[in-house]
Amino acid sequence: MRDHDRSAGTEPSPRRSLASCLVLGLGLGLAGCAVGPDYLRPGTALPSGYAPVAPADDRVAPEPIATDWWKLYNDPQLNDLVEAALTNNPNIRLALARVDEARAALRETNAAFFPEIDLSGLGTRARSGVAGGSSGNSATSTAISPTSTSPTTTPTSSTSLVSSGGVTYNKLFRLDAGVSYELDLWGRLRRLSESAQATLLATTYARDVTSLALASTTAQAYFTLRSLDAQISVTENTLKAVGESLDIAKRRLDAGYSSALDYAQAETLRAQTQVNLRDLRRQRAVQEHQLGNLTSDLALRIAPGRLDMLPVPATPPPGLPSTLLERRPDVRRDEQTLMSANAEIGVAKAELFPTFGLTGAYGGQSFDLSDLLKAPFRFWNIGLGITGPIFAGGKYVARLDEAKARGSQQVASYQTTVEEAFREVADALTNVSETGAAEAEVQVSVDAARRTLRLSRLRYDSGYAGYLDVLDATRTANSAELTLVQNRAARLNFSVDLIKALGGGWSETAAATLPAGPTAPSGGTPASAR
Repeated sequence: MRDHDRSAGTEPSPRRSLASCLVLGLGLGLAGCAVGPDYLRPGTALPSGYAPVAPADDRVAPEPIATDWWKLYNDPQLNDLVEAALTNNPNIRLALARVDEARAALRETNAAFFPEIDLSGLGTRARSGVAGGSSGNSATSTAISPTSTSPTTTPTSSTSLVSSGGVTYNKLFRLDAGVSYELDLWGRLRRLSESAQATLLATTYARDVTSLALASTTAQAYFTLRSLDAQISVTENTLKAVGESLDIAKRRLDAGYSSALDYAQAETLRAQTQVNLRDLRRQRAVQEHQLGNLTSDLALRIAPGRLDMLPVPATPPPGLPSTLLERRPDVRRDEQTLMSANAEIGVAKAELFPTFGLTGAYGGQSFDLSDLLKAPFRFWNIGLGITGPIFAGGKYVARLDEAKARGSQQVASYQTTVEEAFREVADALTNVSETGAAEAEVQVSVDAARRTLRLSRLRYDSGYAGYLDVLDATRTANSAELTLVQNRAARLNFSVDLIKALGGGWSETAAATLPAGPTAPSGGTPASAR
């Protein structure tokens, strides 16, 4: 019987042995426990009127965020600006690239659950000389070592080398495949995967935070721009009225019906109004530049528009459930970051235990390439290795303490974010409600100031009052109209704050299940837009 036949009949098949070891290793890895704490959401003191938040379950998708909430304001210009910002702003591209990075990191981490197979090959040709240059009948041969990549030359009675005088030449070919696999007995790999998965989700929610913040900033910048348009319109109307008063004062002065003081006061008011108008136009240009920066369109130009044409979205009824805050991407981001830190504690704890690994190799080595894979020249090996810390000066315990400390930091950060979320919702609800109620009151003030200005002009024209009364009434009317414009702009901006605080809006279905409450009055139309 040939040598390779005898070997096949007396030795186990390397393929079967390697497969058996891998199956055994996979079974041991799956049966191993995962050390470290399992995640439990930390408790947070909720305000009265809010229901407790349910534990996070990523298998159940949260209520979708209304990604196009800015369309509630029914302004095509605003829609174009927000969509341009979400498409062109570099912060969005940066956030998307970070998500791609986290997704690739998760794939890299999960690759450790599979055996790693490596293939290597070697082909050499060597020249060597014999001391003394003797060209006798002596010959050399090369002994093959299955565990070495270079041949060992020893004297022998047979030769496979080419000799020429005192010089010898030899060849060697080698091909082998190696397998390595870590047995996850302590759950280190599973905790690493858990951490990477949480990091990916946290990065995804961070992208949503960026998108929501960018859309909110763009909308509020646009409302500020429209507020400045309205203030410019009010100031221009005031400047026109002051100019007319100045002409009247000039004619009365020339006719001897009034003193030079009246004319000087009218001239002073016109100059002050012109300065205010110039400053408002400056602020508008700056605001336009900001919108151009947000949308990555530095040449952006926006035509003047009307503030009073922008509707204020309905305020959600009182008794808002805390589950709506689950939709906030920053809350979910911080919780996923906390989950990742919690899993890292398990990773650090698993490093205190020994690591088991399976290794194996299969290949061939010969002097001739045609004999490389023949039975007499094949080799294989299978092994089980163990590596564990004996003494490291407390390094691994210190790593575990570091991981626990980072976990405690993330707990505090998560609780802070949740508390800030509740505060922001409460503040936004208050701001929207109060500015809505104040709008009607400011409108009353505007109407009264207009009547006062009209009466003061009639008294001045009739000679019953000095120009100082007209001057004060003009300033009061102008201030009241500007206050009305600023209150409407603040109400719109606060409505954006509320939408942002609720994670991008609220559903009509969720609001319909809540008890009805009083709604804020809509208020009047700014005088400058009439």
